[in-house]
Amino acid sequence: MWNSRISLRSLQQIAVGAHGRLDAMQRAKSTLPRVYVTRKVPPEGLKILRQSGQVEFELWDSDDPVPRSELLEKVKGVDGLLCMLTEQIDAELLDTAGPNLKVLSTMSVGFDHISLDEIKKRGIRLGHTPDVLTDAVAELTIALLLTTSRRLIEATHEAKTGGWGTWRTMWLCGYELANSTVGILGLGRIGLAIAERLKPFKVKKFIYTDVTPRPELASQINAEYVSLEQLAKESDFLTICCALTPETQGICNRKLFSQMKSNAIFINTSRGGVVNQEDLLEALSTGQIAAAGLDVTTPEPLPTDHPLFKLKNCVILPHIASASYATRNAMSALAASNLLAGLWGEPMPKELKL
Repeated sequence: MWNSRISLRSLQQIAVGAHGRLDAMQRAKSTLPRVYVTRKVPPEGLKILRQSGQVEFELWDSDDPVPRSELLEKVKGVDGLLCMLTEQIDAELLDTAGPNLKVLSTMSVGFDHISLDEIKKRGIRLGHTPDVLTDAVAELTIALLLTTSRRLIEATHEAKTGGWGTWRTMWLCGYELANSTVGILGLGRIGLAIAERLKPFKVKKFIYTDVTPRPELASQINAEYVSLEQLAKESDFLTICCALTPETQGICNRKLFSQMKSNAIFINTSRGGVVNQEDLLEALSTGQIAAAGLDVTTPEPLPTDHPLFKLKNCVILPHIASASYATRNAMSALAASNLLAGLWGEPMPKELKL
């Protein structure tokens, strides 16, 4: 089992030490496996690739995504690809890459940007980076929840623009976690970590729904398994922690919002695609629910003239849940380790079994 708190040093040892066992024949290969890295990744990942001495890699040396035309040109003939969630890995790209491509490593937990059917058909292995970002995402979720429920963005604006006058009894009142019911849609590692952090706030009850009950995880936070309808009806705070799949696409829609309390707070740090944004806009605009906090949207970035930005009861962040120095370095190190292991036919630290 991968430990989310595994050290970067351990990752380096996994990546470099394992490949140090290659015999003389392998080391004598005239050409090393070719790898393309689609972004300037955090330094620990690049360090692992360089120090391994086992690959010849080229990267798109920018903080911005590689243009599609450039990506299609660079993947021709590569043996491995280290990508981000911004790259669409589809049949066109895989056909362009050709039969040498044996390993994909994405620096993300999610893999909805990758056509799983296509890579399975071609026998391509896939590594991803779960667990190492659990703490960072859980912390950001709590920050977003508190910012939204206690109206901190509004309050800051009022303080800076002269709205702060005499003390008023009901001005900028928000909602407390104490004695509340917190609902979790998708009780996995992150959902559990969020609930653990909320416990000290004197939450009265945790409820959750998932594809199936998760008794082992639920027992750790004394959470009750309920239907999606009951989750919507009972939650004072509803946190979305599920993966984006065909089943969860748009699952947070008009029907769900209509079942929620008028004082409910909706928080999404999973994927923008699980929410029907037009339905959310309507729910927020009409007072059907009290407020929403979003770290993810559709599309990303969300256009600055989008009507959600005009609402005082909607806080939107630019997809920064995993944006801590430690976590992004750990993600890049794990992505590099997955890539190297896959290229040499060894077990990946984190492989998605297709």
